[in-house]
Amino acid sequence: MTHILHRLIRHDYPRAATARGLYIHDRDGKAYLDASGGAAVSCLGHGHPDVLAAMHAQIDTLAYAHTSFFTTDVAEALADDLIAHAPPGMSHVYLVSGGSEAIEAALKLARQYFVEKGEPQRRHFIARRQSYHGNTLGALAVGGNEWRRKQFAPLLIETHHVSPCFEYRGRRDDETAEQYGQRLADELDAKIRALGPDTVIAFVAETVVGATAGAVPPVPGYFRKVREVCDRHGVLLILDEVMSGMGRTGTLHACTQDGVSPDLMTIAKGLGGGYAAIGAVLVGGKVIDAISAGSGLFQHGHTYIGHPVSCAAALAVQRVIRRDKLLDNVVQQGALLRRRLQERFANHHHVGDIRGRGLFQAIELVADRAEKRPFDPALKLNARIKAEAMARGLLVYPMGGTIDGVQGDHVLLAPPFIVQPQDIETIVERLGGAVDAAIAGIAT
Repeated sequence: MTHILHRLIRHDYPRAATARGLYIHDRDGKAYLDASGGAAVSCLGHGHPDVLAAMHAQIDTLAYAHTSFFTTDVAEALADDLIAHAPPGMSHVYLVSGGSEAIEAALKLARQYFVEKGEPQRRHFIARRQSYHGNTLGALAVGGNEWRRKQFAPLLIETHHVSPCFEYRGRRDDETAEQYGQRLADELDAKIRALGPDTVIAFVAETVVGATAGAVPPVPGYFRKVREVCDRHGVLLILDEVMSGMGRTGTLHACTQDGVSPDLMTIAKGLGGGYAAIGAVLVGGKVIDAISAGSGLFQHGHTYIGHPVSCAAALAVQRVIRRDKLLDNVVQQGALLRRRLQERFANHHHVGDIRGRGLFQAIELVADRAEKRPFDPALKLNARIKAEAMARGLLVYPMGGTIDGVQGDHVLLAPPFIVQPQDIETIVERLGGAVDAAIAGIAT
């Protein structure tokens, strides 16, 4: 009997016992190739000696100091490092414990920015349907996944949502990718105008959509058009790179591939690589300037922000990524992963789309390829694939509700940046077996 309130109360979870490199071993000695990095977290794999050494050294020196009394060398060093490699315009870092906390802080920073500027009437946030920004109430409110929001809706602040940039599902046959992106930007512009431009705080979006839709990249030019719309109305742009950022797509920040800089950006997961709980908000200079010229106080805080051991872990992770040129490996192995997925699944009767960037790839499952018709959600195909993959010693990140929060199944892959070609071969082979077995199980 367990006293842990697990995610699934009636599920019997294997117990993870040890981990090294790409593999996690359970208590019975079974090895699992971690092809999703947990939830796109373990960018360096498990048990990296440099990160462990940095954490041990920090514990021996200073384990904790509350940020209302002190700053620390390691937190300052991490902030300096992050800003040195940040998108243009970023000047400060707010360190938190994870992605949801980062989103909450970004929402409050955005609101306070306008209050300090003398525009307290601004109160609306706009995000996209089928987005995921976290599970705390503010983050859940801006998120656009209806299944996650539904039972908590009475507790959520009012937010507004526009169409996602989801080319496989959203682009019409009679429009180019550029025209599709323009149509979506026009929809955002119309929403801002309908709400009243002087009442909108920010537009919030994942640069590459993660868990809810499965590694969905924007069409070329989309975010430049979105940036123009936001600037036209004085609205802030908040980019959520909690899952897709910190090297996952082949550049440290995914938005650099789209040629834009946000006003606020949230990061987590790959920031600390799973070695410690940490996230952050990268804050644009104009936001800092407004608060500095006004109250001089960000009215927010948590007990564990800027935790020294977490900062030491994150700083070590980022230094290893640069020293070992792992972003080059993300690009190279990401291209191989994409090619092998295409070879294995491009002609599969039940794989409708293969998409992603770098080591952030996904396949979407369909009952009918020609019609892009999803499987019946009652079949829980995504859960079946996860179980079949684990039986084969493979950890992937399947999810249901890909299309609208209810319908659709996809499988997300996000292996550590240290992955090698032989690992890619194992991942694709085992995933292929898991998908085929899961679908065969439904058919019988």
